[in-house]
Amino acid sequence: MAEVLFYHLERVPLERVLPDLLARSLQRGWNVGIQVGSDERLQVLDGHLWTFDDSSFLPHGTSADGHAELQPIWLTTGSDNPNAAQVRFFVDGARPEAFEGYERFVFLFDGGDAEGIQLARTSWKEAKAVGCDVTYWRQDEDGRWRKAG
Repeated sequence: MAEVLFYHLERVPLERVLPDLLARSLQRGWNVGIQVGSDERLQVLDGHLWTFDDSSFLPHGTSADGHAELQPIWLTTGSDNPNAAQVRFFVDGARPEAFEGYERFVFLFDGGDAEGIQLARTSWKEAKAVGCDVTYWRQDEDGRWRKAG
């Protein structure tokens, strides 16, 4: 059964957390899918992944770029998996249709967004109900991620 990780963003925004998690996924040899809640958010993240660090970038693409099979990271608003990703990230309220087809599901949700917290709780219950290995992560005072549940 798939691993399902929930990252509660309380200290730093998604734009600072996501690049590190994506880089770690690529280091493991995984292709990545990122499902976002809107086309506007997709465009913002697309631009951010090219510019978040002056000395590096995360290779990625969207349907506007094409050649999905060549992209290690694929951003989408849908449930498609054209780059054969092994890990799927969900942001801005995006949710999976089912907990299957990936080795890992990663939910990133804003601690200041009541609706996002509720969606994360619902997804947690759904993942547990189908037997997934579910973990909850929070940042400590030093900014390190700690498993909390």
